[in-house]
Amino acid sequence: MAAEPQIVTLGCRLNAFESEVMREQAQAAGMAEAVIVNTCAVTAEAERQARQTIRRLRRENPGAPIVVTGCAAQLHPEKFADMPEVDRVLGNSEKLDGARLADTDGAKVQVADIMTARETAHHLIGGFESRARAFVQIQQGCDHRCTFCIIPFARGPNRSLPAGAIVEQIRRLSDQGYREAVLTGVDISSYGVDTDGRSRLGALAAQILAEVPVLARLRLSSLDPAVIDDDIFRLLADEPRFMPHLHLSLQAMDDMILKRMKRRHDRAQALAVAKRARPDVVFGADLIAGFPTESEAMFAATLAAVEEMDLTHLHVFPYSTRPGTPAARMPAPPGEVRKERAARLRAAGETALARYLQNQVGREVTVLVEQDNAGHSEHYAPVRLDFTAEPGTLVSSRVARVEDGRLIGTRIS
Repeated sequence: MAAEPQIVTLGCRLNAFESEVMREQAQAAGMAEAVIVNTCAVTAEAERQARQTIRRLRRENPGAPIVVTGCAAQLHPEKFADMPEVDRVLGNSEKLDGARLADTDGAKVQVADIMTARETAHHLIGGFESRARAFVQIQQGCDHRCTFCIIPFARGPNRSLPAGAIVEQIRRLSDQGYREAVLTGVDISSYGVDTDGRSRLGALAAQILAEVPVLARLRLSSLDPAVIDDDIFRLLADEPRFMPHLHLSLQAMDDMILKRMKRRHDRAQALAVAKRARPDVVFGADLIAGFPTESEAMFAATLAAVEEMDLTHLHVFPYSTRPGTPAARMPAPPGEVRKERAARLRAAGETALARYLQNQVGREVTVLVEQDNAGHSEHYAPVRLDFTAEPGTLVSSRVARVEDGRLIGTRIS
C-alpha cells in the first residue's frame, strides 16, 4: 500500500470530511511525507491545543513538512506562520484546492478573505479511515451572528451544495460498503435557503433515502431548534432508516441569555421540539456554561433542561472569550465559576446518559460495528458486543448490561 500523508483533524465533523478530501488530494500529489493539521477555533482552548499539537508533531516528525490549515489558521494565519515548526499555512478555501495544497513553492501563507466566498465546490471522496460511517458535507458557512461565535468569520457565508451532488456522494460511499451517512456542515439547518428557498434539510434527507435505497442509516449533525422543518419530524415518525437521534445547538435554556447570545430560539421552542418528536427519539445538545451576565438562576434554567428534555449526549463548553465578538465586551462570570457550572452540566449529562443506558438493558438494538466489536446503536448509544462482528456490518444484539458507560450486547440466538 502506498504511503499516505499524516492528517491530524481537530474539531468538528465538517473538518473530518474535509480532512478526507485533503488526504486524497495530498496522496495524489505525492505528499506522502507531509503532516497536515486541520485546526479548530471554536474556543481559545481549541487554538491552544492546535499549537500544542503542532509542536508535538514536529518532535515526532523532525524532517516532514508541516501544513497548518482549518479555522484557527483562517482566523490567525500570522500566528501559525510565526511558529518555527510550521512550513505552510492555508485557509479554509485553499485547503480544498488540490493545486494549492501541493504547491510547495508558493507563498508560505495562502489565506484569502473567506467572507467573499459564494460557492462551495463539492468533492467526491473515496472513503474514510473507518469503513462504517461517513460524514458528508451538505453546506458551508453561516449567515447568523451569535454574539459568542467566531466561526462565521472562519467559514464565510452560508453556501449549500446541490442536492444531486450530495446524493451522488452518498451513493458512491454506499457502493463502497458504508452503511451510515452523517449530513454535516456549519449550519445544516440553513440548507437550501441560499438557493431557491424551498429545498430544505428535511426534503434533502427524504431525497437521499429515496434515491439511495442501499443506504442503511442516515443521521444528522447539529440542528438549530428554531428551524427544524416538518419533513424531519415526518421522517422520524415514518422512516426507520432515519436515525432517531438529534443533536440540538441549544447553547442555553434561559430566555434572557438566549437573547443576549442572539440565538433564534427561546426555551419554549426548544422544549416543543422534544415534545413533538416520537417518544423514543434521543436528544443531545451543545451547551455553554457561564455566558456573560449569566446569574445562578439563569444557569439553573439550563441545568434543569437536561432533565426536562432528557438530554443524554451533551457537549459542554465553559464560555470562552473570542476577541472581536460582541459577547467579548459583556461582563463574564469568573473563570472558576464557568468551570464549576460546566462541571455541573457534565455531571447532569452523565447521570442522564447512565439512566438512559440502564433503561436499554434487556432490549434489542441494532449496532453499526465500527472497530474492535464495538459501535453505536440507532440512538447513538455506544455498544460493545461480546461476540465477534466484522467492521461495517449491522448486527442485531440484546443488551445484557451496562459496563464502563457502554451497553454490552449479546448475540440473539
